[in-house]
Amino acid sequence: MQRPLSITSIPLFMAYAIAAFVSIQSIYVAYFGPWDIAYGLNMLVCAAVVIVLVTKPTIAPETHPSAAPRAAGMVFDWLLIAIIVAASIRFTQVAYLMEQTLYFFTGFDVWLALGGTAVLLEATRRLFGMPIVVIAILTLIYCFFGNSLPGFLNHPGISPDRAMDTIWYGYQGVFGSPTSVVIRVVLIFVVFGVVLEGTGASDTLIRVSVALTGKTRGGPAHSAVVASALLGSMSGSVTANVVGSGTFTIPMIKRRGFPAATAGGIEAAASTGGQIMPPVMGAAAFMMSDLTGEPYTTIALAALVPALFYYGSLFAAVSVDANAAGIQPIPESERITLTRADYIASFQFLLPILSIIVVLLLGRSPTMAGLVAVTLALVLGLFRKKNRSSLRLYRDIAVKAGIACASILVAVGCIGVILGVMNLTGVGLSFASMISSLSEESLLWSLIITAFACLVLGMGMPTLPAYIIIVLVLGPVVTNLGADLLAVHMFVLYFGVLSAITPPVAIGAFAAAPIAGSNPMRTAFVSVRLAIVGFIIPFIFIYEPSLLLVLDFDLFSFIRVCIALSLAIWMLNTGAAGYAGIRLSLFGRAVRIALAIGMIIQIPQLQYLCILAAVGLLVLHRTPRLAASAKLVKTP
Repeated sequence: MQRPLSITSIPLFMAYAIAAFVSIQSIYVAYFGPWDIAYGLNMLVCAAVVIVLVTKPTIAPETHPSAAPRAAGMVFDWLLIAIIVAASIRFTQVAYLMEQTLYFFTGFDVWLALGGTAVLLEATRRLFGMPIVVIAILTLIYCFFGNSLPGFLNHPGISPDRAMDTIWYGYQGVFGSPTSVVIRVVLIFVVFGVVLEGTGASDTLIRVSVALTGKTRGGPAHSAVVASALLGSMSGSVTANVVGSGTFTIPMIKRRGFPAATAGGIEAAASTGGQIMPPVMGAAAFMMSDLTGEPYTTIALAALVPALFYYGSLFAAVSVDANAAGIQPIPESERITLTRADYIASFQFLLPILSIIVVLLLGRSPTMAGLVAVTLALVLGLFRKKNRSSLRLYRDIAVKAGIACASILVAVGCIGVILGVMNLTGVGLSFASMISSLSEESLLWSLIITAFACLVLGMGMPTLPAYIIIVLVLGPVVTNLGADLLAVHMFVLYFGVLSAITPPVAIGAFAAAPIAGSNPMRTAFVSVRLAIVGFIIPFIFIYEPSLLLVLDFDLFSFIRVCIALSLAIWMLNTGAAGYAGIRLSLFGRAVRIALAIGMIIQIPQLQYLCILAAVGLLVLHRTPRLAASAKLVKTP
């Protein structure tokens, strides 16, 4: 259960009231449809920025207890609020003027739009740090001064009024299509995730996960994998998922004997993967549906098998680590036993999730599915006595949901600045052409470069905005080389998600490290090792789309890939850990890793050979004496 919110000042009360409005209006929009475009987009982005500026002030009271610095910081924050409110109001005024007549921007319009953009970037900095803000600032500098640059970066020159027409006053920048989709479709699922957590459904889910995995050697580590797969699918934030489930699972994992960095790494890798697990996929699936034109059900089905392989690999990695460390299953006397009350409480998260699937299968919109799920979650939450005893809880849920929505809106608004400049200058197409030429018409090199760019651009970013910026800039490159559009979007989503555990930023690992009491960078490297198959799977489904079930499906190819990938996962994990029931020699580890690589490469003849060799190796290891004579294991 979440802690109650405390209101300590009038500005905070104002921010909480606005946050509650943002979450409640998302339910309204899900039922009645979006607001008028002339004031709905800017109204909500403005509300999101105000929420951030107040809840994350320039000078926090705990850092500067003296009154003078705090007063100065408050004055600065209110100045920023005044600018963003004025710029948002001017957006509506200009929109109506442009509908009625041929309108020419004044200096006041341009400077106010620049001010609004600057305030939006400052709110983004307070939420997500400097990386994405630096990129946005560099794109703005390029917009105004790119006509002085050489080569493919050169453009004819963009005047300030034309720039602000696109970035602020038009519908290709801050208030462009991504912001519109987030408001229409995504926010209702952000609210859904917070409702489940706030009403205690997530507590039950974790308890059920712990009970189901109590007999395994991994124990709580396996429960973290199961719980995070489900919680992460509904949560729009890797960090929120790590904190939400990690505060419970990480201490339990450590108590079973796992090192601190491993405990944090397991939770970070598991929480990160929730964003690729149907049915909700952290709401990214709904944005993908809008960008690709594919039905949501098609995208969820395409994501299913790769996500199962990701979590299967993570489950196997935890098992191997537990065996190697000699960790035993939780004693039967200490295991959680599910009661009748637990089974009843589990409907609190099962029914809303099932409702999403049923509503979508009936052909209704994702927005309607989200609305039904939120309604069910709220109603089912009332069956808990402690929820009924304090309806203040529902007020807190509305506020926290609004704050979560605000962070997504601010991030996507910042992405809108970057996309607006790209639309104006054509640098996106130029950049895509440059990558295409660097890859020399090779799909593999294009994929490698795109994967690297995804990891870099996604650092420190929530999954949804990271996916948007990457796929709109780099997606066309891979598609032009012959890859299927849906497979490309899924490829980009995977690497955008995995950027959350990739050093040096690795926000998922950095969120888990304080809970585990471990070094953040070491935790990040453990996360990458555990989730290594997640970096491989996207390459596989680009070359073998049958893995996605909905693209050029061939049953024989699907079976071959599944067998090869299953064996590769086991060989890779045991080879990396150096343990497969017995300690492996260096040669034995190298053989396993080599066979895993062979089974990953999508050349059928090579896969068949490696599959046979892997099966033979597994049979050989059933007789330790033969394995020792072949120098595959360490001898005592």
